[in-house]
Amino acid sequence: MTTIKLLLRKISPEQLFMVSVLVVNGGNYIYNLLLGRILGPEAFAEAALLITLLLVLSFVGMTFQLATAKFAVLFTGDQWLSFKNRSYKQATIFGILAGALVIIFSKNLQAIFHTQSHWMFVLFGIGIPLYFFMSVNRGTFQGHQDFKNLSITYQTEMWSRLLLTLALLFLIPWEPSFLVALGIGLSFLFGLIPSNLKDISFKSKARLLPKNSKRVTQFMLLTACYEFTQIIINNSDILLVKHYFNALDAGLYASLALIGRVVYFVAWMFVMLLLPTVVQKQKDGEPTAPTLFKYVGYIALLSAFIVIACYIMPEFIITIMFGDAYISMAGLLWQYALATSLFAIGNIFAYYFLSLDHYVPVILSGLLGMSQIVLVMLFHESLEIVVQVQIIAMAILLGVQITYFLAKKSHL
Repeated sequence: MTTIKLLLRKISPEQLFMVSVLVVNGGNYIYNLLLGRILGPEAFAEAALLITLLLVLSFVGMTFQLATAKFAVLFTGDQWLSFKNRSYKQATIFGILAGALVIIFSKNLQAIFHTQSHWMFVLFGIGIPLYFFMSVNRGTFQGHQDFKNLSITYQTEMWSRLLLTLALLFLIPWEPSFLVALGIGLSFLFGLIPSNLKDISFKSKARLLPKNSKRVTQFMLLTACYEFTQIIINNSDILLVKHYFNALDAGLYASLALIGRVVYFVAWMFVMLLLPTVVQKQKDGEPTAPTLFKYVGYIALLSAFIVIACYIMPEFIITIMFGDAYISMAGLLWQYALATSLFAIGNIFAYYFLSLDHYVPVILSGLLGMSQIVLVMLFHESLEIVVQVQIIAMAILLGVQITYFLAKKSHL
């Protein structure tokens, strides 16, 4: 015990957060893999749709989280309290509206994605306001670099979703997609542990100064636009495959995507560390480019390792994770991992620019995100073609981000 305590004292909060994120990603992977094995390819296609919608939700929630994180660094005193109250209020209102829309159009979503029931969308819509409220809570911890509590919120959400969903599937003989949606919704409640709700009031009359209010609005609009492009880039392929292909192919592709995206999920922990660090360095007048180089290096090394592993032993990886029923995707695994790796590296550049309030990369990412949708809509004769057009789009996106950085490096 003494040795463990001494070891924990030597670990910095940032390192502890990185370990925590790895555990969370591992737990999420176990969750996905168990669903794939328990449900089989066709039923897993609906569960994967819910997981994709959860990823979409996480991108939208990131608008509130990143804004809260940035201005937790920049604002103090009454201005910080005013901003925090405003953020919780806006997140709650937006969440209620978004959830209501999902519930109202649940039957339309059922028709579009060919699901067995619309109730999975109804349950998902009910949980949306909780997720946005949770995002502001996490942004507060992130901006103040309280990585201990930030880690705990991700742990409570992940473990509750994993354990509750498995318990529901084994104990209750209902439609699997409904039970998966219920497990996701309940996990949002647990994700609010711990919460930093001190001094929160929706009725507070305190207001941000006009110049600060303008800064917040500009950053949130910029972030919302960028997160929208991330939704497009990161999730459009699964949604389009679910639309264009049969349930079996959609389920097989979903398994491929979940394995290939491991780079992207791990990259998120570097985004969490990058933004408050870059904002603080800019505030202090220090160079920010070295921070970018450090995290790009980490992601590049990790990406290279994963792509090589997926190229050398794809059958082994797929069999271990999902079973023999998914083995037909083995030849595409390294290609999908390559597309995701290019996206993950480009994403580090993009969030770096976002933290410095640079608008051009957001516009370019939006255009390239839309191009990915167009390419898949035009070229979807096979799953192989769907993956390969994504490699092309992501390579162009990364090239554009690097070109922009080189053009602006003297100012960074």
